[in-house]
Amino acid sequence: MALFFKSLKRHPFPVDAYFEQAVAVSFAFPEAVLRPMVPAALEIDGYAGFGFVTAAMVWTRNLRPTRFPAFLGQDFFLAGYRIFTRLRDESGRRLRGLYILRSETDKHRMVWAGNLMTGYRYRHVNVQIEKSGVETRVQTFLAGAGPTLGITFESSTDAAALPEGSPFRDWQTARLFAGPMPFTFSAEDNGSFVVIEGSRQDWIPRPVRIKHWQISLFDETPLRGIKPLLANAFTVEGVSYHWKKGRIVRPGGAA
Repeated sequence: MALFFKSLKRHPFPVDAYFEQAVAVSFAFPEAVLRPMVPAALEIDGYAGFGFVTAAMVWTRNLRPTRFPAFLGQDFFLAGYRIFTRLRDESGRRLRGLYILRSETDKHRMVWAGNLMTGYRYRHVNVQIEKSGVETRVQTFLAGAGPTLGITFESSTDAAALPEGSPFRDWQTARLFAGPMPFTFSAEDNGSFVVIEGSRQDWIPRPVRIKHWQISLFDETPLRGIKPLLANAFTVEGVSYHWKKGRIVRPGGAA
């Protein structure tokens, strides 16, 4: 029975979904600060001495196994917290992807299903979304524990400037750390990783302006007391997404 549930947690079948909108906001921290937050076999995928934690908000529709009809899919809001990383596989290839720190959703059934079939650490939150013109305010709350996320962003046709203090020199460079990455990594007890490969259609990110942000993860060890730098923020709309069945990868040696 234990082996059965362990195999379920490895994303055992391909999945499809439609993103009405996704907003990814990345924050820069010194690489050394992020190092204890990821397994030793993963490299921090950095830039100019910084690693990056991204808070992604996704308005998701019709999530279901690939061969299922869309009307059987699940609709939900997702907030995910990830670190940009790389994993060297058995062949020596360096896979670029995301290590999932935590996932939050407004649907209890997604908490159950997500924790059954992935290692993405789902928990339930209440969500408030307010829209006024080009401005959107998103807040999530953990029952009995207060707010976990508060982001106000402004999306318009005007070109947004890079956030003040961003380590990136231009939007083209910042786009390299906007997501999504080709792979996500979940550590197994024996040192191997469940690797899930994703692909998408019509992924055309647009910079957005962040007017306010608050993320409770940054008040936890080891990030507490470290000032994050708002590095970039992008949005996409109307994206079809596909994830392959998870596969097991054992980390390879250095090249």
